[in-house]
Amino acid sequence: MLPIPWSQVESWNCSACGLCCKGYEVVLDFPEWLNIVKNYGVDYTQPGVSKLFLRHKSDDSCVFLHNQYGNWLCSLQHTKPMACKLWPFKISNKPLYGRASQATYHLGDSKLYVYVDSACPGLRWGNPNLEFLNFVLPEFVDLAIGKRRKQAFTTSQLFSARTWKLI
Repeated sequence: MLPIPWSQVESWNCSACGLCCKGYEVVLDFPEWLNIVKNYGVDYTQPGVSKLFLRHKSDDSCVFLHNQYGNWLCSLQHTKPMACKLWPFKISNKPLYGRASQATYHLGDSKLYVYVDSACPGLRWGNPNLEFLNFVLPEFVDLAIGKRRKQAFTTSQLFSARTWKLI
């Protein structure tokens, strides 16, 4: 199934279901790979023909995915690879999945194309609400372009910076 343009998403919230960490290949850039190898060992990664990946367990889930009190959480929370930070969003400078007008996101004088993986149960379909437009979507874009590294609105609220401020 093709990803859907962001303009059809009312809201998104990570429900800590773990779906994003099951069955997907997470490509690592060299610094991400090096960080994981340095902190956890090479056995937590998997070499490919021309790419490096996070290793999977026998059930096809990521080696860093753990169930804690019924929630599926990532033990790489503060050093997650970019692919993990961005899921379920796919952001590029080209309309890779069609429907360019619905996927266009204006960033200053430039355009990006933002899509979402419809398999994510944290998505609510409809017209984008204010929280999505003002906080969630801009944070995903900022992560993708390297303007920000830490997540507040684009991760499970169990680990979000805004949640920890309330505790």
